[in-house]
Amino acid sequence: MSPSESERLPYRLLTGDTSRAFCERVSAALRDGYMLYGDPVMSSDGEGLTTAQAVVLPEHYPSAETS
Repeated sequence: MSPSESERLPYRLLTGDTSRAFCERVSAALRDGYMLYGDPVMSSDGEGLTTAQAVVLPEHYPSAETS
């Protein structure tokens, strides 16, 4: 069940390995109304990659006018 509008965090940082499951989590956040915020970041620990993608709700997305 999706959290109610008042329970949703305005900003989320999704992390995981570079698997389909991570892409599905990002896709689910987009379906839930979030927008991508910035580029994804990848980090290696020498054994595997970890990916991070920030997402924000549109009403919290900084506009170009405020930057």
